[in-house]
Amino acid sequence: MKILMVCLGNICRSPLAEGILKDKVRKAGLDWEVDSAGTLGRNEGCAPHKFSQKVALDNGLDIGEARCRYFTKEDMKNFDKIYVMDDENYLDVKRISGNNWDSGKVDLILNELYPGEDRIVPDPWYGGEEGFRKVYETLDQACDAIIKKYAAGMHVV
Repeated sequence: MKILMVCLGNICRSPLAEGILKDKVRKAGLDWEVDSAGTLGRNEGCAPHKFSQKVALDNGLDIGEARCRYFTKEDMKNFDKIYVMDDENYLDVKRISGNNWDSGKVDLILNELYPGEDRIVPDPWYGGEEGFRKVYETLDQACDAIIKKYAAGMHVV
């Protein structure tokens, strides 16, 4: 299973989602690949936001080695599932994917918690550390749901 988490800049929400899911995958003994990307190319090579790193560390995860990258149309072919944080990310992924677009692979991550409700993960950029903490809690729950949904019946290493 190859899962990609996508947000706008790949510095706040998606690196948190990547780190959280990687940790849960490891603990579950699953042989999955988890990555993240952004639809806005200006943060290429940057580390995650300081509050993303702090909140992750406060929860026992170190995401400091992650580096931002841009979502590419090849990502649509290379990943089994692509989770976006909001509707703008969804439209950007669709636009960037071009003729590689596969609507069956892409969904809002919170649809794993609230099926069909199309809820968004708010961008914590302007919310201070508390906003990042709320995003972490929400993504943690969504990643639990992803593990529960896709790990059933899979081979555990």
